[in-house]
Amino acid sequence: IWFKILPRIDLTATCLVTPGTAAAHIPRSSTGGKEKTVAYYPCQWSLLQRDRLISGMNCYYMSKGLENID
Repeated sequence: IWFKILPRIDLTATCLVTPGTAAAHIPRSSTGGKEKTVAYYPCQWSLLQRDRLISGMNCYYMSKGLENID
């Protein structure tokens, strides 16, 4: 009788995992792979602005030249 139960457990597990996986991957694919950064505190906002200004591209995620800064 266990061979009749296993396919149903597999289907149930698939139905439970699919929404969580989709919720994680759909926003990532819609933004082109760039993570949206949220600054909750003023110090985080100032770091984002610093990265935006230093990159020269007006984008915080384009870290051009940041590896040379001490």
